[in-house]
Amino acid sequence: MKKENDKKNIATNYSQNPDAAKPPDDEKKPEEAGQKAIFPPHAKTVSSKSGSLKAPQIEEEFLSNPKIVENYSFLQEIGIFKHIDNLNREIRNYKSLLSGGLDIFNRTSIDEIMDATVWQISDHFLPSFLAFLWKPIQNKDEITIKAYKNYKPVDINIKMDSISPFEAFFQQYPKPINFDLLAFELKNDEAVKPLEEVRSEIIIPILGPFGLYGIIVVGRKILEDEYTQEELVFLQQLMAFVSQAIKNHLHYEHSLRDVKTGLYNHGFFMTRINEEVARTKRTGYTSSLIVMDVDKFKNFNDNFGHMAGDRVLESIAFMIKQTVRTEDIPSRFGGEEFTVLLPSTEKGTAWAVAERLRTSIAGMKVPWEPPLPQVTISLGLYTFDRHSEISAEEILSRADEALYLSKERGRNRTTIWGSGLLFRIQQKSKKTTEAVPKLQFLEQQP
Repeated sequence: MKKENDKKNIATNYSQNPDAAKPPDDEKKPEEAGQKAIFPPHAKTVSSKSGSLKAPQIEEEFLSNPKIVENYSFLQEIGIFKHIDNLNREIRNYKSLLSGGLDIFNRTSIDEIMDATVWQISDHFLPSFLAFLWKPIQNKDEITIKAYKNYKPVDINIKMDSISPFEAFFQQYPKPINFDLLAFELKNDEAVKPLEEVRSEIIIPILGPFGLYGIIVVGRKILEDEYTQEELVFLQQLMAFVSQAIKNHLHYEHSLRDVKTGLYNHGFFMTRINEEVARTKRTGYTSSLIVMDVDKFKNFNDNFGHMAGDRVLESIAFMIKQTVRTEDIPSRFGGEEFTVLLPSTEKGTAWAVAERLRTSIAGMKVPWEPPLPQVTISLGLYTFDRHSEISAEEILSRADEALYLSKERGRNRTTIWGSGLLFRIQQKSKKTTEAVPKLQFLEQQP
């Protein structure tokens, strides 16, 4: 009987305090004494020969095993119980990491991925800043930068135009690296200077089939001198999820975008306009479509070369992206023709957008030597709602008709397909027609 009681005492004592070799003198509860159990409290129920057992039962059964009781002191001395505790902690950390990784993978935009990443890191340590630098269009050097301080988005002065100088290095060493070691190995002071100026600590590459997609820059710790080895391991593991999530999103974005201009491609535009037609019929909202074409584009290719023509298209695409709203759908329809789908946009507002596009492009300077002639565009506009009763193809055709009327009437102007007389009267009542001589109307045919 005494031996049986000893077994129970040892088992009970260890479940309360793994570091104690004998029962404590007081009767404190485990949570009051800061004691830990060998199995994590959230462990799930498992099956055994005797039926379904929960973690405390498994622990009690394990510690009551005669062999464990008999060799308890020896097992304690060689650190078996401490090792089991460490393994349990690692399991909890991996579960937390997988949960965080799943949360990051479920995000639908790069901004959301970055926000989720910052919150995951906030549970472990506080870096002075965290910055993401990536190429929205893989075949172009231009980069986008988004940074966080105290887990909030901020503007950060990283004077970097390209991540290309880092590509060869990270292709050879595709892992996170300490900034000082990167600077030493890269031997390119000009490339690393922008990162040195913001006191970078860790650089993490985002690599894919097409090369270096971006880098993640982690600043120095705020509360302590250096990152611990455990924190560095966590950061490396978490960033593997983050890099893959960003890479997947970029691949998806690339499948929707025109390679040359970065605007949406023809396929995505046709999908969205069909969705918008269905939405207007369902909700009653009015939406609009702008179709535009570069005036005398062939002259740029013939007189200055196709590279100059490409630069013109890229400059127009940049101006379009700068002009339209986030919810609008700018696309390269084909060749030198572009479209902008304007969801929930009335005719007057759509015309104002079209004119803003026309005047902005007419006033832009395309960087090229020798200097290129002025670039202008002609535009056609069509507005539709639930009463239009026409398909997406017909909407596109009517906007195209308005575009070609702009061409016939002298180019560099906007034409609205629709009930022109009524709209002209509305514009006169607002005393705006005098200020917009380029506005033309195509009367609706019966």
